[in-house]
This record gives sequence, C-alpha cells and structure tokens, in this order.
Amino acid sequence: MSPDLVTSPGAVRSAAELNAAIRALWSHPQVPLTAEQRAEYERLCAELARVQRGDVGAAA
Repeated sequence: MSPDLVTSPGAVRSAAELNAAIRALWSHPQVPLTAEQRAEYERLCAELARVQRGDVGAAA
C-alpha cells in the first residue's frame, strides 16, 4: 500500500479522499491493476460504502 493512502487506526476519511485514492490506483484506464492494487481497491470501495451509508463515526 502506498504511504499516502495510509491513515491512522480509527481515522475516518471523507468520500472525496476515498474517491481520490481510488482514482490514484490507475496510472492509465487501460492498465490493469496488480493483485495488491486490486486488494487496496476493494478495501477502499468497502470503506467508501461505509462512509456513504454513515456506518462510521466522526473523526476525532
């Protein structure tokens, strides 16, 4: 995982931050993701879904 995508445990990222992280995974739309990038994409999408549903508390 790239260092700029790492947050402290319990930190809540905004939907905009998560969308930016998702977009940053692709260097070009036709370049497939590596297995590691795919796993990160899935984590980011799950986190984004939780944020959109309101399943997360406010950041401290």
